[in-house]
Amino acid sequence: MVILGFDIGAALTPDVNILETVVRGVIMYLAIFVMLRVVLRGRSSAVTVSDLLVFVLVSDAAQNAMAANYISITSGIVLVATIFVTSFVVDWLAFRFPSVQGFVHPERKPLVIDGRVIRKTLKEELMTERELMTQLRLNGVEDVVDVKAAYLEGNGEVSVVKRSDGSTPAARKPDGSTRTLPRISEA
Repeated sequence: MVILGFDIGAALTPDVNILETVVRGVIMYLAIFVMLRVVLRGRSSAVTVSDLLVFVLVSDAAQNAMAANYISITSGIVLVATIFVTSFVVDWLAFRFPSVQGFVHPERKPLVIDGRVIRKTLKEELMTERELMTQLRLNGVEDVVDVKAAYLEGNGEVSVVKRSDGSTPAARKPDGSTRTLPRISEA
């Protein structure tokens, strides 16, 4: 049926096998998920320009592998639905199976414990002290010695637990200034 030059039948007829579209969508979703989990794991929750560039380039590079150059609306809808369903299934598997949960939703990692920076974690997560201090300031802390604990959560956010006792930490100088970040063993 053609209306005003638009062939509705051709637009809705899948031009790629539906099963092929589903399989391609699932495989590409899982491959991109694993790559992003490995590459962006240690990043704080803020999306940087380079992260945005990665997302745009990945979506463009993956399009043909997922879609096999489809033209029809139906193929597009099937592919989008496949991506949503695959995302739901991955979350469901993470909820049901602890081994999957550890990969999909990683455990938190300590960044600061009792006012001491855990440099080993910073090194593993490719996080600089400057980035750590930015995250602490965003959580209302100006000095690392005022932190009881800070963690890099599984979702990339930094959570901070401030000291609640109100005492002056031993690491603070008597004149009110602060010294460099205290070290903790790397073992």
